[in-house]
Amino acid sequence: MEIDTFVPRRARLPLDHELVLAALAMAAVTAVYLLVVAVAGVPAASGLFGHSLGIFGFTLMLATETLYSWRKRSRSAGWGRMSTWLKIHIFTGIVGPYMVFLHTAWKLNGLAGLTLLMTGVVVASGFFGRYIYTAVPRTADGAVLERADIQRMLDAVEKAVGSPSAARPRREPGLVAAMLMVLGRFVFTWRDGIRAWLRDRGLDEAARARQARLDALVRRRDELQRQMVTLAAARRLLAAWHTLHVPLGLGMFSMAVLHVGAAMYYATLMK
Repeated sequence: MEIDTFVPRRARLPLDHELVLAALAMAAVTAVYLLVVAVAGVPAASGLFGHSLGIFGFTLMLATETLYSWRKRSRSAGWGRMSTWLKIHIFTGIVGPYMVFLHTAWKLNGLAGLTLLMTGVVVASGFFGRYIYTAVPRTADGAVLERADIQRMLDAVEKAVGSPSAARPRREPGLVAAMLMVLGRFVFTWRDGIRAWLRDRGLDEAARARQARLDALVRRRDELQRQMVTLAAARRLLAAWHTLHVPLGLGMFSMAVLHVGAAMYYATLMK
């Protein structure tokens, strides 16, 4: 089988699409917000623009809290892939809290401040969970791969490389060591990138292209090896994170509902 078969195609965007789209949406909201600030000053939370930010942000947070969970409980494949719903969950979970943050008009006292603090904790927890989630190998549809599937992929890549993997661990690490490998896998990425850059500096363009294809295979092989020995640990970490993240999200959403109810009471019924 040709080596190029295993070389991953270069992505058009440097980040996963949901993060790029979230960044673009936040940039657009920021541009409009700065325009309003330039014309009329910092918009009050009780003003038209401030209220609009709060309503749209809360709606996105509501979608974050409900849609992905609903899709996981739905057995109908006609509602789309789980991976797509997860991307929507991440997008709304980033953009919604950011709009709510702008809605506060930099006044972070009382229930509103506590709600925003809890929102920040939940968003940070979401980024951490996404990092762990990407450590668990999955199919394009989001189904978790088993050890046998990973082994078949690893064997195919090693055959393309042309040499058995000398880097394959002789024995699997303990649970704690495997968890540390999952949490610190970005170190392996940085290390491999620096090594490749140092090695390829003196190569001509054609040699650099050939080496890049081989490097891609070796990185894929090493990644599969780590996934083989850390699969159980990654699943445990993801389950533990989920046990913590869901109550945090429910607590944040409950405080947000209380804040909305209090705002409606004091702004409307008390007049």
